Amino acid sequence: MSILEYNGAAMIAMAGKDCVGIAADRRLGIQLQTVAMDFEKVFQMGPKLFVGLAGLATDVQTLRNLLKFRLGLYELREERQMSPQVFSHLLSTILYEKRFGPYFCEPIVAGLDESGKPFLSGSDLIGATVKTDDYVVSGTCTGNLHGMCETLFKPDMEPDQLFETLAQSLLASVDRDAMSGWGGVVHIITKDGVTTKELKGRQD
Repeated sequence: MSILEYNGAAMIAMAGKDCVGIAADRRLGIQLQTVAMDFEKVFQMGPKLFVGLAGLATDVQTLRNLLKFRLGLYELREERQMSPQVFSHLLSTILYEKRFGPYFCEPIVAGLDESGKPFLSGSDLIGATVKTDDYVVSGTCTGNLHGMCETLFKPDMEPDQLFETLAQSLLASVDRDAMSGWGGVVHIITKDGVTTKELKGRQD
């Protein structure tokens, strides 16, 4: 078993029409033993910027604290909010400088840029970044997530339709993966703000 699969995770980010969504499950496990059902894996880094960290739980928390710290330094120095593109580059740099003893996380960045257009990127554990304009997935059931997203994704979805697509994709995927599940959370980011909804999933 890969160390990335030790705690389990399922995560999707998806673009809509002038909106973007990110969803993740809530399970924290030690391999097949469930430890907690309220573990946070998606973090708000700015008014319209979220990062999802799938991987080893200790590295998820370490990387989240480091990103908050570096984001704070940037905002003090530059006196402006960090854009999703710059944040994605920062995250890639942090991961790559630890490439010989990496953080065991595969992050997803989702947000709206200065012009209100969706930005999505995914990365591996040493910071090799991929940018996309439809959806990006991470975690222990990426095969299931890719299949569901390919089936349900449509371009230019409205926020409500985007939520429904993310929720159905996540719940259907984690039902077929023993390492993730136990509910979920979906964040929808629009120009007017962020809407967060919790999902109830199967408890087995």
